[in-house]
This record gives sequence, C-alpha cells and structure tokens, in this order.
Amino acid sequence: MRVLVVENMAHSDLGQVGVALEEAGAGIDLHQPFTGQALPGDIHGHDALVVLGGEQSAIDDHIHPYLPELARLMRAFTDAGKSVLGICLGSQLLARAHGGDNLLGKTLEFGWHGIELTDEGKRDPVLSAAGSSFKSFEWHSDSFTIPSGAVHLATNPAVANQAFRIGRAAYGMQFHFEAGTRVVEGWNRTFEKHINRLDPDWLQYYPEHAARHAQHADAAGLALARAWVATIRTARIVDNGVREMAGVSV
Repeated sequence: MRVLVVENMAHSDLGQVGVALEEAGAGIDLHQPFTGQALPGDIHGHDALVVLGGEQSAIDDHIHPYLPELARLMRAFTDAGKSVLGICLGSQLLARAHGGDNLLGKTLEFGWHGIELTDEGKRDPVLSAAGSSFKSFEWHSDSFTIPSGAVHLATNPAVANQAFRIGRAAYGMQFHFEAGTRVVEGWNRTFEKHINRLDPDWLQYYPEHAARHAQHADAAGLALARAWVATIRTARIVDNGVREMAGVSV
C-alpha cells in the first residue's frame, strides 16, 4: 500500500491518520508543494491520497499556484475510485475539485467542538466508526458547500458542512480528527503567538479543556482514521500484466 500525503504548510502532522497507516503497513510518499516541490504527474503510483490542512484558503492560487493542480489530482483519484482524505483545507480543496464553493472567513472555530452525524453519516462506514456524535479539534475560518453528487455526513451548530463523501471513498472532513493530544500540544507550542491572538484564554485553560475532551477526541480520531484506511484498495500486477484492485481489473 502506497499513500501520497500532501502537506500545505510546515508543522502539519498526520497524527492519528499516521498511526492507522503505520498499523496497515503503508508506505508514505510525502510531498510539500508549498516549498516548490512538484506534485506527481498522475495517480498511478499511489493507492490513496491524503491532503492535510494549511493556513491558506483553497482558492489562494495567486499565492500558491499549485492549488489548482492539487484540486485536479484529488478529482483524478476520486474518479478512479481510489481513497481520498481531505482534512480542513484538504476538505475545502476536495469540495473545490468537485464544483463546490469555498466560503472564506465566515466560519471561525477553534478548539474541541462537537460533531453530529447526519442520517447518511450514521450509515457511512467511515464516519459511523466514531459513533453518532463525538468531539474533534477544529481550527478554521473557511468552509465549503457540499458538491453536487456528494453525501453530507456531519454537521454542528456552528458550521453545517463538517464532512462529506463523494464517489466510492473520497472524504472531506472540516474538523482535525487527525489531531490527537500530541499534535494539539505541539501546535500550542509552535503557534503560541497566533493562538494567543485567536483565543487569549486557550493556553491558560488548556489543561482543563484537555481533561474534558482530549481522551474522547483521541479515541474518535483513531477510529475514523482506521476506518478510512480500511477503504484503501491496493493495486497489484497479476500474471497477465493487468493491474487489479480488490479483485477488479483497472
């Protein structure tokens, strides 16, 4: 299993997704296009794609000219039936890739917040792994509209569109379910000044927030990560030279 992971800024972290990928024995091919590194030219060298968050918006093409190509790559993985995971900015890019709108600066959330599954979410094999409601870490001010043909999976009172699925296994999740306690505490240290501007009380009261929410959020995040990794179909070459994926010729 070979997974392409795209980081959109420094100090990104696969967190719980990385744990689940390691458990599955996945090989990770990390790309950082925000540094000028080129994205792969096609989808054929990877079984799945993960796109992490970032400080930019999903339509900041004038600052980050790789964004349209990344959106096209996400669409290509989806159309091929390969597993895709977009987290935060990644979810907004997945929505963009499939014709959804990006909503800029209208949906500020920071810290641990509740996530509620829709009826479709409760039937979804990935989202339902964490239960019908759970806590997850949020850090965003942008959001998205659900693309045509996608399934709305999760919501909360602040931001209606928290997760969607399009195609077989392409998931956009606005919330940072990958951000377990280790990741959150690392962000507290790395982004201290920014967090103090965003929420002056966060660091002071962090131990209380963590005591209430971290254990539950960690468990939910790992359950979601394992369930998404389980959707990955690994391609192999059979004797006649045809690529097969989960028993289906591709």
